Amino acid sequence: MYRIGDEEVRAVEKVIKSRQLFRFNEGNKEVASFEKELAEKIGTKYSLALTGGTGALISALVGIGAGPGDEIIVPAYTFMATALAVVAVGAIPVIAEVDDSLTINPDDVEKKISKYTKAIIPVHMLGLPCNMDRIKEIAEKHNLQIVEDCCQADGGSYKGRRLGSIGDAGAFSFNYFKIITAGEGGAVTTNDEYIYEKALIYHDGGTAFRPHAGGLKTPIFIGSQLRSNEIAGAILRVQLQRLDDILSDLRKVKKAFMSRLEGEKNIKFIRSNDIKGDCGSNVGFLLQSENAARKFAASEGVNSGVLIDSKKHVYFDWEPIMKKRGSHHPVLDPFKLLQNKDLNMNYSYDMCPNALDILSRTVIVGMSPDWSEADIEKKAEAYRKSAAAL
Repeated sequence: MYRIGDEEVRAVEKVIKSRQLFRFNEGNKEVASFEKELAEKIGTKYSLALTGGTGALISALVGIGAGPGDEIIVPAYTFMATALAVVAVGAIPVIAEVDDSLTINPDDVEKKISKYTKAIIPVHMLGLPCNMDRIKEIAEKHNLQIVEDCCQADGGSYKGRRLGSIGDAGAFSFNYFKIITAGEGGAVTTNDEYIYEKALIYHDGGTAFRPHAGGLKTPIFIGSQLRSNEIAGAILRVQLQRLDDILSDLRKVKKAFMSRLEGEKNIKFIRSNDIKGDCGSNVGFLLQSENAARKFAASEGVNSGVLIDSKKHVYFDWEPIMKKRGSHHPVLDPFKLLQNKDLNMNYSYDMCPNALDILSRTVIVGMSPDWSEADIEKKAEAYRKSAAAL
């Protein structure tokens, strides 16, 4: 969480006093207004607010029609939710390498494509945009769909287009650790009416009883319960107004921090697919070896970690995926479904050696939009000294 204050308090107070906390109500329309405002911000025709980023990914995959018999390509470096969402719709996640931008490697994506591949999920990790030109080129060549995982990149861009508007659908997270937040929350964005309607129906098991049910072109099927609520909607409307200022300040801080270290001994930044479009929330350092990375990370003033030790974001730590425990019940487990028997689920610790190498040599520092010039200089000096001592 970067910024929150009295404006959010007043927005919540208004909702509570209205006593209309359910999103489908006759009074205030905070969630519906947020959806409209988010779609305008991202540059899509539709957006759908949900309870979280995982639900957004699942709903987006439902929207594109993913299911048993399908392979979905995901990166080796992402929160496990990216792969969990694939399993949740009955499909199989195929894990691809990341490159030195810490995002999915398009060359390895193309190698992992089979006759069963349905879609690619490029993840804009740490606010860093994927190479969407290459991803789109590959998707068009092989007739695949793209679901952008924007959960760590709210508001980011790639070559002037907001992330979440480039693929067939985008999925966002607004939990406590994200750029804008309501504690929890998520959203799907898309320009495709069919994808939107399927996501809408899936996210609300009560769709058949809603006023908008009669206007849907998609037959209503059994869904889940991933609806947002008016309190979250009210908070997110205020947070959305803060978004561009947060991003602007993050980018200024990142640029200033990096400029102080450019060309210094043993300093090499991770590569960016669009330095102007990334969210500015993180700066990555790529060291020459794992030993150097660990020494650098442990240095006074750095006090960071090496990405390979994440315990959350590297594929070999996704225990339910690696051990193929895809459901609470074996009959519902995608890893055991007959439709998936020929799909690529050959997981092993060393299946993505390039990703392991890069992640073992990468150290990340998070930026704050509220750092002063003195804060930036102090932080940069510590990193400069630590790198010089390697």
